[in-house]
Amino acid sequence: MSPEASGAPSGGLDPRRDPDLAVQVLLQALPYIEAFRGAVVVVKFGGNAMGDPDLFEQFASDIVLMHRVGMRPVVVHGGGPQIGEWLDKLGKASEFVDGRRVTDAETLDVAQMVLIGKVNADIVTALNGFGPLALGLAGTDAHLIEAEAHDPELGFVGAVTRVNPALITRTLAMDLIPVIATIGVDRTGQTYNINADDAATAIAEELGAQKLIFLTDVPGLLADAEDPTSLITRVDTDEVARLIDDGTISGGMVPKMSGCARAVGGGVGSVHLIDGRRPHVLLLELLTDAGVGTMVVPAAAAAAVAHEGETS
Repeated sequence: MSPEASGAPSGGLDPRRDPDLAVQVLLQALPYIEAFRGAVVVVKFGGNAMGDPDLFEQFASDIVLMHRVGMRPVVVHGGGPQIGEWLDKLGKASEFVDGRRVTDAETLDVAQMVLIGKVNADIVTALNGFGPLALGLAGTDAHLIEAEAHDPELGFVGAVTRVNPALITRTLAMDLIPVIATIGVDRTGQTYNINADDAATAIAEELGAQKLIFLTDVPGLLADAEDPTSLITRVDTDEVARLIDDGTISGGMVPKMSGCARAVGGGVGSVHLIDGRRPHVLLLELLTDAGVGTMVVPAAAAAAVAHEGETS
């Protein structure tokens, strides 16, 4: 029997069995819904959440709920594992330099096919399963993402030089969710594979997004990389620099956290690193008091919060 036929809700929480809990959940979400109404929230989607069917479906429902309660989500995605799978099928080995895939002309063709023709289409289809809500875009559309070669050693891997936001803002004005594949283009028409973190950051800065959220494969920023319970839930841009200098932030987290700090410095209200392996992690971070990841804020904002605490 369907949830509709039985009268039971499909989300797993039955208010008839625990009405107090249901009310508390709704009341806890209300101030956040009010605060973020109309806010542009850029979400970079990737990692395990993209490859796990259950997490993929939950991600789609979270984005739709964000849209339904008045936020303006913008989804930016990569698809590195999917590109790797298709290269394997074609018998072409993947090569990486400093974590970036070396992209020759053949690899670029595969990347465009996978990102635009497969991953983007899958995300749009999942979102549109809830209604006509999403529109698929690529960085090549109307030169949305302009780029130049990142490093000759990497081939057709691009660095973002400019974001032209008109196509995104028009999509948002139509009350649709833009879903953006990170293939960029230069002024001659040459296309490039763009790192999705870099693209999401540049798009969030250009839009003046209130929030930029990275779905990652880690809980967030850890004080001790070996201890998953050492999550740092809030850090300002000055602290990011200090933690890099003292080695607390190391390895692959250095460019990620440096990028978060740059985004905040570039006008994004706050940046969030959250664990995409957790069910409904977007809603937990945005609409509850839980604070399940790491939030990066401007140093001035952190100082203001501290001052309010001292004078309250």
